[in-house]
Amino acid sequence: MAASSRSAREAKRRIQQMEAKRELRRDQESRRKRDNLIAAGAGAAAVVLAVVLQLTAFSGNPTEDEFAAAEAGLTSPSASASPTSSAPPSNAANIPAADTAAGKVFTGDLVLNKGALGVELDGTKAPQAAAVFRSLSEEGYFAGKTCHRLTTGESFGVLQCGSADGNGSGNPDYTWGPLENVPADNMYPAGTIAVARTGNNAYGNGTQFFIVYKDTVIPADSAGGYTVVGKVTSGLDVVSAVAAGGITPVNSDTDGAPVEPVTIDSFSLK
Repeated sequence: MAASSRSAREAKRRIQQMEAKRELRRDQESRRKRDNLIAAGAGAAAVVLAVVLQLTAFSGNPTEDEFAAAEAGLTSPSASASPTSSAPPSNAANIPAADTAAGKVFTGDLVLNKGALGVELDGTKAPQAAAVFRSLSEEGYFAGKTCHRLTTGESFGVLQCGSADGNGSGNPDYTWGPLENVPADNMYPAGTIAVARTGNNAYGNGTQFFIVYKDTVIPADSAGGYTVVGKVTSGLDVVSAVAAGGITPVNSDTDGAPVEPVTIDSFSLK
């Protein structure tokens, strides 16, 4: 009887051990599946996060073409970042008449603190622009003004000058138009001198201009392109040297103020 009781207890113990082992295996399997789900979830979250970061980085650092396209609207060479209407301004009395430059070519020197450039303004192709810049140069407006903006993109290289306050702001009392001699293909060859303006405004030209130091594509905005008023005839390497000095980033790693400040000593035309 005693032996039978011991055998029964031993059998029960073995059964309990087997059940305990099965329970342990079930727990382990359950934990393994749960851990796999957590890992998969973490992996999916990491992928989502990576995509979000990639999209964020992409939206914050677009390609050169996308950056140029975005700049064409508000931040391409312009006198102001605030688009206005394209109606003719009411300040015509402040603007020299186009016929004072029509059919004429003006030559002279744009002297920067980094070196001198020979320049030519074409009053045949852009009479209003040539009249404005000849008048401003005769008044001595440009002396001491800065070249506040430099772009160094692969196909977007300009130095922009002539802001009233040296930081890119325009003079609301000195705006004019219309657009003249605008490239049909949005290509501004190296050496081009073009007029900066308010985005989306054909009458948003002012006192600012930009010098193209390498072939540059600037997509037109809703108003069109940018008035080409003339060209650099000598000394373009001065601007290229400024570009080689680098920028202090503002909008991107290819657009900002020159690391070495650039000022205009004089701008003379005859």
